[in-house]
Order: sequence, then C-alpha cells, then structure tokens
Amino acid sequence: MTVTLTQLYVPADRADRAHKAMASSADVVILDLEDAVAPAAKVPARDAVPEIVAAFPGRPVQVRVNAASSPWGAADLAMVATLPATVGVRVPKVAVAADVNRVRDAVGGRDVHGLIETAAGVENAGELARTPGVASIALGEADLRSDLGISADEGLAWCRQRVVVAARAVGLPAPAMAVYTDLNDLEGLAESSRRGRRLGFVGRAAIHPKQLPVIEAAFAPDDGEVARAREVIAAVEEAQAVGDGTAVLPDGAFLDVAMVDQARRILTLAARARE
Repeated sequence: MTVTLTQLYVPADRADRAHKAMASSADVVILDLEDAVAPAAKVPARDAVPEIVAAFPGRPVQVRVNAASSPWGAADLAMVATLPATVGVRVPKVAVAADVNRVRDAVGGRDVHGLIETAAGVENAGELARTPGVASIALGEADLRSDLGISADEGLAWCRQRVVVAARAVGLPAPAMAVYTDLNDLEGLAESSRRGRRLGFVGRAAIHPKQLPVIEAAFAPDDGEVARAREVIAAVEEAQAVGDGTAVLPDGAFLDVAMVDQARRILTLAARARE
C-alpha cells in the first residue's frame, strides 16, 4: 500500500521553482494554475505545464486547474487532457457530483482530486467522495474560512472531521491536511500536523520544500506505536500458525479485526516515514 505524506504546491508559471519542486522529496507535486498564479500569468502557466511534466517522466503530479466558472477553467481542462493519463487533476470548489462529472468528461478517466472549499461542499462531502472517478477529497481551508465567516481555527473542527469520515466511509485514502501558510512557524506546522493526525488525516499539503520534513516527522508513528503494532501482527501470525482463531497480546488483550487493520496502517506509515 502506497502512503502519501507530502504534497507540494508550486506555481506553474515559475519554471525554476517548478523544476525544483519536481526534484524534491515530495510524494506528489501539484502544479498550480489557480491561487498561486496572477491573472496575467494564467495562460503562460498553463502553457508551461506539458514541458514541466515531460521533463520528469513518471513523477507523481497533479494539476490544480482554475474553477470551471472562471475564464480559464475550460482551457485548463483541455490542456490536462493532453497530459499522460497518470497526471491527476485537482479541482477547486467542488460542491456537487455534477462538478466532478463535468471535469471527468473533459479530461477522460484520470484521477480527480476534489477540493472542498464551501459550505455546500462540506454538506455534500459524502456525495462527492462516492462520485466515480474521485481519488481523494480534501479541504481548501482559506476559501472555506471566508465562506463560513470563521476567524478561529476551532471553527473548522467539524468540517475537518466531516471530510475524514466521508473519505473513509467509501474507502478513499484518509484526506491530507490543508496547507499551513506561515512559512516561518515550523513548530506551529508540526503541532498542527500532529493534531490533524489525531483527527484521522494522513499527510499534508505544503507550499515550500522546507515544510516537507516537518510534515513527515509529524505524521510518523512514535516508537511505542510501532512496537505495539508489531506485537499485534506477531500475535496474529502466531495464532494463525497453530490454527487458533483467537489472538491474544502478551498483556492479555484480545485482538479483533479493527486492531489488526490499525496495526498494519501504523507499520505502513512508519515504513513510509523512514524512507
């Protein structure tokens, strides 16, 4: 199972930054045509994407397009349709399944990654998560704060939990956290990421390469979690070897399927964090 811990946004109109991002340790690079690109640079940014992608064959990439209602949305999607099928499309402000369907009609069968940035999108998170072609959902918190009139971080708590539940209910990967915009507050980024992990998020989007190792460390299981997970797997394997359907830990705790699944997730996450 592949675990994605880091996504790195980079404006597609900045070729120097884009090439550095593509060569970075980020699991996925998101070539941005939307928020990070000024209106005057929208067309040059779009035109630059095929060359950037071609220079790094096989590199996991998504393209964040402009909203369908914008002057650039349709042309962005037409460009994405010419890219290798492995390149995903990240769609801002998805609110209903029809938003996803329109994108898929334009770009073919490639993965669609939906950004939920409005109250309507949060209300319809379950519908969006189960729409065919959606590979992930996540919050776009800056726009969502504006839409909801939220000034304090705790105002997003329910929305964050909502997307985690919606994703996992249909078997999608756990959502990645939204970007942390204060580039100089790495401790704040670490603490925020640790809180997100406790809520069920896995990984986070970044806007600068220096944020990547902080995110990786924050989402890595600690030694105690890893040791416990290994105990769980060892107990299950021992029970299976002797044909016993009941697995028990050294401390006397009985194991169930949920505990085993959680142990496997922890070990997979730990393996990714050590890479």
